[in-house]
Amino acid sequence: MKRRSGRRSCAPADYRERTYRQRVGCAGLVSFRVVCQETDLLVQADRLLESETREHVLGCRGHIEGYINCFPDFATTLVMWAEQPAAPKIITNMIAAGRAAGVGPMAAVAGAVAECVGRELLKHSRQVVVENGGDIFLKTERPVVAGLFAGNSPLNMKIGLRLPGTNDGIGLCTSSGTVGHSLSTGTADAVCVVSRSCALADAAATAIGNRIRTSRDIQPAIAFAKRIAGVRGVVVIADGQLAAWGQVELVPLKGKKG
Repeated sequence: MKRRSGRRSCAPADYRERTYRQRVGCAGLVSFRVVCQETDLLVQADRLLESETREHVLGCRGHIEGYINCFPDFATTLVMWAEQPAAPKIITNMIAAGRAAGVGPMAAVAGAVAECVGRELLKHSRQVVVENGGDIFLKTERPVVAGLFAGNSPLNMKIGLRLPGTNDGIGLCTSSGTVGHSLSTGTADAVCVVSRSCALADAAATAIGNRIRTSRDIQPAIAFAKRIAGVRGVVVIADGQLAAWGQVELVPLKGKKG
């Protein structure tokens, strides 16, 4: 996320075809896209909520950019950040997620924004799916299937993660060392984490993915995932192999998802 330029704008971000989008489809919901600077969301809700979504994105960005203006190292550190109880909620969520996973707070930014916006939209819609760079917050009333995007892996979009009714909302976040622009020191094609906290799912996916460079690292990385409080499940795709742990139900994908 860039430093604030003195005014807020919603100019389109540089757009690259996001082939992982529509990994989650919910029948009956309306889909729309909202872009504000680098933030590019695909939202599904009961009705069009573009103006509400844009307002909440700007609020999230304002809190994050304002905090970075005060503490520039927050934007670049790769280590845990000290707790800041008086900071805005999205900042405390990012800090807590990074500390739980042992990474810097910006590892949680996409998931934190998705959840922050999603929970605000739940004031206007009974069901919401917010996708932010492959990180998803969702609150649905019936089970959905999320396709696992893994770039050039032979398992790409061949396996889905079936999610039951999501109660008050969950996070489903993916990190990759071979796809996308997010920082990862590993080479996994996909590390997908499920957690009630979308910020934690995002940070944990990064932390787990950082540990995988060969197929021999998969099981130790999953053992590490088990020790992260709040992680409900994880799926790893690397070197053509797949491994999973926790509250995850894998299903073969056949045609349209959702």
